[in-house]
Amino acid sequence: MAPSNAINTLLKKLQYSFTDISLLDEALTHRSFAARNNERLEFLGDGILNFVIADELFKRYPDVQEGDLSRLRANLVNKESLAEIAGELKLGDVIQLGSGELKSGGFRRPSILADAVESILGAVYCDSGFEACRCLIVRLYERKLASPTDLQSLKDPKTQLQELLQSRRFPLPDYQVTDISGKSHAQMFHVRCTIKQMNIEVNGEGKSRRKA
Repeated sequence: MAPSNAINTLLKKLQYSFTDISLLDEALTHRSFAARNNERLEFLGDGILNFVIADELFKRYPDVQEGDLSRLRANLVNKESLAEIAGELKLGDVIQLGSGELKSGGFRRPSILADAVESILGAVYCDSGFEACRCLIVRLYERKLASPTDLQSLKDPKTQLQELLQSRRFPLPDYQVTDISGKSHAQMFHVRCTIKQMNIEVNGEGKSRRKA
């Protein structure tokens, strides 16, 4: 367990007191540190987080359609958003890492910090049940839930382009994979997008057809 003053600071930020403090210790233990680590709690916390955020978005934004709700939820529960919350909680000061992860800066790595947030949620659920966990999630996400990211910015470029063309009653673009380069585990796709009605032809590349 991290020094008590750092843990007390974390508990104040969480506004939660554990009945079984060993659950918090487990939630803050990375697999590089010990065999008893936070992976199972992370699995549990991830499921609860997805449900609670979906429920909050459903209730708060009754006029938003299913596809946009899914995009909003994905943006709120992704690694970047969770890492931001981890930064606010200063989890990098308390997470327990093996020597290799410490040397490589694991206490700053977004994936490790994001996993720790989900693990804490799982620990709170195990300690006090669903309602306590739900209240914590809403507290941590209140600012993000009150002013979610603009929906248009959450759509990938391909979707934005197709919606723009459809709004102008143009046919969908023609996509052609012109080349696939690189080794099988690290392929790069080269795609040509053609819009005949606008006399536009552009080329792109990416690690998947959609990204290209």
